[in-house]
Amino acid sequence: MAILAPASTAAVETQRPRKKGKEENREETPSYVGANPVLLALGYVVMAITLVAVLLPIFWIIVTSFKERPDIYVKPAMYWPAHPTVDNYVTAATEIKLGTYLRNSVIITAILSVVEIILGVMTAYALAFLRFPGRNLVFVLVIASLLVPNQITIISNYALVTSLGWRNTFLGIIVPLAGVAFGAFLMRNHFMSLPREVIEAARMDGAGPIRMLFRVVLPMSWPTLSAFALITIVNEWNQYLWPFLMSDDERTAPLQIGLTFLQNNEGMTNWGTVMAGTVLAVIPPLIVFVVLQKNMIKGLTSGAVKG
Repeated sequence: MAILAPASTAAVETQRPRKKGKEENREETPSYVGANPVLLALGYVVMAITLVAVLLPIFWIIVTSFKERPDIYVKPAMYWPAHPTVDNYVTAATEIKLGTYLRNSVIITAILSVVEIILGVMTAYALAFLRFPGRNLVFVLVIASLLVPNQITIISNYALVTSLGWRNTFLGIIVPLAGVAFGAFLMRNHFMSLPREVIEAARMDGAGPIRMLFRVVLPMSWPTLSAFALITIVNEWNQYLWPFLMSDDERTAPLQIGLTFLQNNEGMTNWGTVMAGTVLAVIPPLIVFVVLQKNMIKGLTSGAVKG
């Protein structure tokens, strides 16, 4: 007589209808709920201190730009202009060739940003999807170049640009700054996180490297690409040291160089005019940030793309 073995506990458990208890229906509670109130209060205090430390200098710059000259040097300091005026902005726009410096900044920033974005994306695509000898070594060299401060190469770059006759030209300012190390590193890591199923499906459909880049890879990479573009634009807009060494006059000098001519005025710096020029210099990158900030945050905080 055959003896039937009892069904395993796991099988019995799978056959039994599971009862839905209150715990299964309960929504997940955020991890910070029920935390130590002291730690929460301390966290808010730290955030408030950080916010004040960031916003206070910005507030002081804006307020000073609307002060009359005597109000800037009074003691104790005035935290709000007694008689707000826009004369500082008028002086900043007329005392230097503001339009010329602004044009130069736009030209330098636009060309440098486009070149760096194109080279960064192309380099990252090659390192992520193409197979060639020494690929890993090239990526290691890209990372190593990030560890080298720009100031170390200034002397050699200055000698080379001068020997080529590029001083006081846009070419001499743009070419040495058109590096792609950061962009290649950022975009390559993002490309490696893309779903391989989509990439392989595109290859099976006969997509070549160029078509895959523009039809498959980039449409899935807009957040990270926006973050890369914003960081590049702001960084190139704020370039000062190298343009200062390469520019002799307002023909090629960017806006940051032009602002230095506002300082020494009649033996004493008119800080109201300097602050007004600073506010005007911040407006263009601020507009770019407002346009790209949502995609930038997604690109810096999102993980791998899920298919």
